[in-house]
Amino acid sequence: MSKNYLEFYRQFRQRYETTGAIAPSSKGLARAMSRPLRESKQRPVRVLEIGPGTGAVTGHIIEALGPDDTFDLVELNEAFADLLRKRFETDTQWKSISDRSQLHVCAIQEFQNEAPYDFIVSGLPLNNFPADLVDEMFRVYFRLLAPDGVLSYFEYMYVRTLRKRFGKTESRKRLTQIDETMGSYVKHHRFRRDSILLNLPPAWVQHLRNDTVVPR
Repeated sequence: MSKNYLEFYRQFRQRYETTGAIAPSSKGLARAMSRPLRESKQRPVRVLEIGPGTGAVTGHIIEALGPDDTFDLVELNEAFADLLRKRFETDTQWKSISDRSQLHVCAIQEFQNEAPYDFIVSGLPLNNFPADLVDEMFRVYFRLLAPDGVLSYFEYMYVRTLRKRFGKTESRKRLTQIDETMGSYVKHHRFRRDSILLNLPPAWVQHLRNDTVVPR
């Protein structure tokens, strides 16, 4: 097992609330998360990855970057941030874009951007957060997005549905509120959903475009 996987499982055990996933993203999930960037003919673009973790999705984003694109990463977990720094120092492909990339170790709510982003890819475990924080996160996402910019994020299939059915009362209430928040954004902004069955667990990748009024 690679060092990145070992660190992922270590952080999962210690910080489940902010790590969220039970395994690193599969290649299929990572490719789906970066699909809008790969298919874009707009260049140059500004790209932001939120919660890159050990970099499973990051590598696919880097493959899709053009020669004049810029790339920011926001990672709260210091252990993951250290792994990412080392990848930018030692991995040939990552080193090639290091002069156009910047890693920020902070919460996304504290992140100060210089300009809006054309693509945002988020790996944050939204189902683990309090409902009011999820609402805040989506407001932050759309504040950071340029007009017609694209947000891509994943969620495990039917997790909220199952937890709402079998979870404790407080958990069901929280997840119902999260459903309402995310459902509103999906209704107004989603233009595509990818189903990734070969992932642990199976997941959906939601793609939202900043092309209508943000829900209030």
